[in-house]
Amino acid sequence: MIKRLFIVTTLIALTLSACNGGAPAETPTETISTQTEVATALVSITEPPVAMETTTIQPTDSSATATSATLFAGSLTPTVGTPLPTNPPDCTNSASFVADITIPDNTNVAGGTTFTKTWRIANNGTCVWGPTYTLVHYSDERLGAPLSVPLNVTYPGESTDISVDLTAPNSTGTHRGNFVIKNTSGLIMKIGDDSRLWAIIDVTVTTAATVATTATTAATATAISNTAVGTVSATVTASTGTAATVGSSGSTTATCAFTIDRTKLTEVIQAVNAYRAQKNLPPYTVNAQLAQAAQRHANDIACHKLYVHTGSDGSTPQTRVAATGYVAKSVSENVNGNYPPLDGQGAVNWWINDKGDVRHGQNLISTTFTEIGVGYSFFDNYGFYVLVFAKP
Repeated sequence: MIKRLFIVTTLIALTLSACNGGAPAETPTETISTQTEVATALVSITEPPVAMETTTIQPTDSSATATSATLFAGSLTPTVGTPLPTNPPDCTNSASFVADITIPDNTNVAGGTTFTKTWRIANNGTCVWGPTYTLVHYSDERLGAPLSVPLNVTYPGESTDISVDLTAPNSTGTHRGNFVIKNTSGLIMKIGDDSRLWAIIDVTVTTAATVATTATTAATATAISNTAVGTVSATVTASTGTAATVGSSGSTTATCAFTIDRTKLTEVIQAVNAYRAQKNLPPYTVNAQLAQAAQRHANDIACHKLYVHTGSDGSTPQTRVAATGYVAKSVSENVNGNYPPLDGQGAVNWWINDKGDVRHGQNLISTTFTEIGVGYSFFDNYGFYVLVFAKP
């Protein structure tokens, strides 16, 4: 009896390739100084990059090899025999906003209640999305969002709905949270002309809540809450930071519905004083008048896209401080503008690490100044910080 042994060897090598990607870069474009009695006023403004992915990441070792099933592990179980999608290394990630399916902007939501926000977006790139693409919180309030929400498998030309469970803050007013989509490599994906999806709600009714604060936190909160937004310029006026008009050369051409975020003010104060503690320096004291001057300029540069210390009304750091009634022996000012906005710690880190003008960091650890005031204004997808330093 003759036995024949047929041996068939099949080698299938599947190489996992990452999609194009790149987080928005932040490149400083201009530093402008204003001389004071003792110190130099500073400004650092970052022009907005196009919020699109520009970096291609390729695997460099054998651990990056996987089957298509591994690439989208955790996705919906496909039909037997139908492979899950893989992406070529040169595919592009791009999306467009289609609609708010639930909770359109400025929906009234009772404080303390949970709601589901759903966005519909279209895949207008060439990469296939899957559960390794995630929605994550990016800036402003988190609103109780989870760490991440995976996307459904979505082919180019298709649309998908992204839902996230959020909780309304237990305080009246307008609340906003910004979210971004990250690809498999953790890089932020472009969505239209922006990179963010946001949830904006109005809370008019709240439930009782207990708030405990330390003496330091309470003092800081008092200084911030007493900060008046005031008049931004002859054509930009608001007492609450909304519904003001803005134009060039005195003309009214657009609506400047700037918003302020007191959480970011607190973040800056804490970050600055933590940095001073590392240098064995005493903390700066928060002064409400300096905060008023800082907020005034933050609103002005946000609405007018000004990249100088001189305001649209001709004001300077010194005159803005003097207008509040604060009598200063010396005044200095740091400014930072970014798209998308940095959080407070990020803005302070930028000043600390700026090698183009080391005086940014020197203001933070100055032994000349003793008090500070912080302003922050958000408008047209930009976030602007103003940090005023002074010595009475």
